[in-house]
Amino acid sequence: MEVRRPRSKGLVGTAVLCALALSGCGLPVEGLYPNKQKGRDPVYSDDGMKTKEKSILGEGGISFGGPDKARGETGGSGIGVNSFLWRASLDTISFMPVNSADPFGGVVITDWHSPAQTPTERFKLNVYIMDRSLRADGVRVAVFRQVQDTQGTWRDSPVPKQMSTNIENAILTKARQLRSELRQR
Repeated sequence: MEVRRPRSKGLVGTAVLCALALSGCGLPVEGLYPNKQKGRDPVYSDDGMKTKEKSILGEGGISFGGPDKARGETGGSGIGVNSFLWRASLDTISFMPVNSADPFGGVVITDWHSPAQTPTERFKLNVYIMDRSLRADGVRVAVFRQVQDTQGTWRDSPVPKQMSTNIENAILTKARQLRSELRQR
């Protein structure tokens, strides 16, 4: 005997959401309906000029993080932070394993890394990109350090004061280098 499960409403809900999302895309009406007549169609005014199309999502529609040219926003990199700082951060800390990276929030979190020279010491970094422009105060680095005791337990240990500043400066230098390379092309 075969047992039939009732169909999930999730599929229907997904189809409805997709239809709503596509309805606000702003496809040109004359491309879809070539026989529409000027003056008698709500898309055209009486003088035959095309009027602005209405959207169920409001005047601006929905923005998914990119620039909205209709609002006068200019291009970007598609990420929420400065692209040079983002790339420079990833390049600078590439020797450490990355635990998570959020290009929209501008946060890179590494996993613990032990240098080969000091296996009883390990470091972890949190890199925060604070701005969309390439500025000296646009990046912050938090450094965490642990030292292994004689029982093998990792204990928090103070970090040298200049360490985070040195990493920030290395990221800024790399970001300026990347920007300079792009301008030379």
